[in-house]
Amino acid sequence: MTRVLHVLDHSLPLHSGYTFRTRAILKAQQALGLEVRGITGLRHSGEGTSSVETVDGLTFHRTPGEASGPPGVSEAREMAALSASIQALAKDWRPDIIHAHSPALCGGGAWRAASALGVPLVYEIRAFWEDAAVGNRTGTEGSVKYHLTRALETQIVKRADAVFTICQGLRDDLIERGINPGKIGIMPNGVDLSLFGDPPPRDEALAGGLAIGPDTPLIGYIGSFYAYEGVDDLIAAMPHLRREQPDARLLLVGAGEMDAEWRAAAAKLPEPEAVIFTGRVPHSEVERYYSLIDVLAYPRKHSRLTDLVTPLKPLEAMAQRRIVAASNVGGHRELMKHGETGFLFAPDDPAACAAALHEVFEARGEWDAIRERGVAHVRARHDWAANARRYQDVYHLLLANVNRGDGRAALTAPA
Repeated sequence: MTRVLHVLDHSLPLHSGYTFRTRAILKAQQALGLEVRGITGLRHSGEGTSSVETVDGLTFHRTPGEASGPPGVSEAREMAALSASIQALAKDWRPDIIHAHSPALCGGGAWRAASALGVPLVYEIRAFWEDAAVGNRTGTEGSVKYHLTRALETQIVKRADAVFTICQGLRDDLIERGINPGKIGIMPNGVDLSLFGDPPPRDEALAGGLAIGPDTPLIGYIGSFYAYEGVDDLIAAMPHLRREQPDARLLLVGAGEMDAEWRAAAAKLPEPEAVIFTGRVPHSEVERYYSLIDVLAYPRKHSRLTDLVTPLKPLEAMAQRRIVAASNVGGHRELMKHGETGFLFAPDDPAACAAALHEVFEARGEWDAIRERGVAHVRARHDWAANARRYQDVYHLLLANVNRGDGRAALTAPA
């Protein structure tokens, strides 16, 4: 049985888009007969103190200690600690493949360990983290740290035996850096369809508690409150929308750094009661909120991050037979077609957002067909049970190279 060690920034039991993608990958690989484990670096901030943790039938190893030192030195120590932790684990559980996931600190630590162990390295990029730092306002484009992070990742990609990105935009960017296209495959964001059945019935008790009537046109956003998500534009769109849809309301489920700013923006609206904030809710309760929403809106702002990276939430919404409206940025265009599987509107433009939402509500007669096309699209292109086989194909080629004595040479990865 092939053993695959996934090297991660953080993991379950923490909840994030990152950990949900990881869970889906590992579960799909288990179903295919692979033996999988995960190992996290120093930035995993779980509450437990155990060096090994089992969550949802998955085993995760933890790297002990804390990074310290000035910028640059601290990151180097992180990678060294992760490499040492991987090598220590390999003494008892020797992996056949080391599969590292961005950020580059994970890739750097994994590359050191893979080189020492003589094990093939697969590196997967979910986002360029220097761009993510700009998007969440913890970094600045063009800064020294921005360029150093980008350079480190480029070196890891060159050294890895095979590379995956989650979308075409990220792959194209790597090719522009001079990376051989033949070693870069695409593993799109996906959905574990076994978790999604028929949509839940409307939760009338929750609706009553939130004062949402049965005929209220309800737009919803469920996710993290980061600036690049553009929810401020969605809030600003509400007065425009309510001129055409007087009873329309907006339900915002989540929390984050923009919470106070977005609440302040909603309070300044002519009709502030049009926007409902729930705060952070337990993951087990999220489905209740989905049951109330007519249209899931994803108004991401235009940036390198949103043009290059595909989000997970719209796919989950389509899998639940929900209508999706999203800003027309590259990451969304890879997931849906306007009028067929969802609706697109100009980014950074509240009036355009409102016009698109009005169009959505005027097209109610087409919703059933759009829902079915959305589900069919997810099943055809974003089902983890099927897509995970692409990993297996690459693993087999890498191991065949090793068994032939060809070393850890790169290969042509399936796009």
